[in-house]
Amino acid sequence: MADDKIEAIIKEIAAKHGIAVGRDDPILILQTINEKLMRDSAVAQQAILNTFKEELEDIAHRWGDDAKNKAERTLNAALLASREEMMKVMQEGAKVAAESVRREVEAGISKIAAPIRESKRVAFMNMAAAIMTVFTAGLVLWASL
Repeated sequence: MADDKIEAIIKEIAAKHGIAVGRDDPILILQTINEKLMRDSAVAQQAILNTFKEELEDIAHRWGDDAKNKAERTLNAALLASREEMMKVMQEGAKVAAESVRREVEAGISKIAAPIRESKRVAFMNMAAAIMTVFTAGLVLWASL
């Protein structure tokens, strides 16, 4: 394979520059050195590229973790605020419901208060009539003795 490359280089030099170069020409030494440097450079660049790739993956992983942590903190804060707001709304609703029940009870009590007062008045009148009847019966009984 190396021989094929050298032959191709000799043909290209002859075609472009019109110069015949032999296999032992010093210019081919430069070509061999150049190829070696290019291979070494490619290996070094691949190693640098692999290192860079690992660093990028590590950074991307850290960014992902940071984004996840921030999202969790944001979600927790939103849930806490939502829970507090729900409690506040529930307390206000309970107050409104209690006030409504209180008003209804007071309205019901005021509706039955007048009949209860009237019933008390009638009961007192009945008691007075009963006392008068007992007193009268006692007088009649005493007068008949």
